[in-house]
Amino acid sequence: MPELSTAPKLSALYLKAVATGPTRRGDSLPDTEYLRRDIEIDRDRLAEYDRVCGFGLRDELPITYPHVLSFPLSVRLMTDPGFPFPLVGLVHVANTIRQERPLLVTDVLTQRVRVADLRPHPKGRQFDVITETSAGDEVVWREVSTYLRRGGAPEHGEAAERSAASEPAGEPMATWRVAGDTGRRYAAVSGDRNPIHLHPLTAKAFGFPRAIAHGMWSKARCLAAFAERLPDAYSVDVEFRKPLLLPSTVDFTLSRPDEGWNFALHARSGKPHLLGRIR
Repeated sequence: MPELSTAPKLSALYLKAVATGPTRRGDSLPDTEYLRRDIEIDRDRLAEYDRVCGFGLRDELPITYPHVLSFPLSVRLMTDPGFPFPLVGLVHVANTIRQERPLLVTDVLTQRVRVADLRPHPKGRQFDVITETSAGDEVVWREVSTYLRRGGAPEHGEAAERSAASEPAGEPMATWRVAGDTGRRYAAVSGDRNPIHLHPLTAKAFGFPRAIAHGMWSKARCLAAFAERLPDAYSVDVEFRKPLLLPSTVDFTLSRPDEGWNFALHARSGKPHLLGRIR
C-alpha cells in the first residue's frame, strides 16, 4: 500500500490528466490503495470552507469536509498509469457518507482511498472511490463517491439502478440565490479546479452554457441548512441530477419520513439538481 507523507499537488495532477487522457484505455480498475497519516486540520482553510458552504464556525468538522482532505488522493489514483479512464469527462453522479461521530478540529487523521466496483450504467460505466478516515485507531468516517464514464452500452438486460435517494415530497423550505462565483470560491477551498466550475468560457469548452456548481458544494450547502439539528452519527446519500448553472436561483425542499429526512435542490422549473436523504 503506497503511503504518502503529504497531499499530492493537484495542479501537477491536472496537467498529467490532460496529457495522458487520450491514451487511457482499459476494462479494469487498479487495486492500488493510497494511505496518508498525520493529517492536521488547517483552521483557516476550514473556516473559509464553512463560509463558502454556509456552515457556522464550530470545532466540529462538517460531515463533508473530509472529502476535501482526501480529494488529492482520489485524483492521484485516477491519474495513475493503471487507471483506465481519462479524468476529464468523468461525471460525479452520487455520494454517500457515513459518520460514526463528529470529527474535531483537534483530531489528527489518517485516510485511505481506493477505487472499486467497475460496473455497467445505462449511459456507460460507473465505479466507486472509497475513502475511510480514522482518528486514532478508530474509523469514524466512510465515503463512497460514484463516478460515471460515459460511452458504450450496458450489458444486455442491464437495467438502470434504482435511485439511492427517492424524490422528496413537500414544499420548498428556502429559496437560495447561488452566485456566479460560487464555483471559483469552492475551488479555492477544495482544490477541485475542474474548468467546468470556474468560468463560462471554460465551461462552454465542455458543452455547458455557463459554469456549473460543484456537486459536493451543493451537498454541503444543503447539510448546512440543518444547522445543529443533525445527530452525531448518521449517513447522508445524494444523487446529482441536473447541473446547477451559475448563477441560479434554487429551491431547497425538506420532508420528514418515518426516520430521518429527505431533501432536495430544485431548479425553479421543478427539475431536481440534487436528491438526498439522511438516516
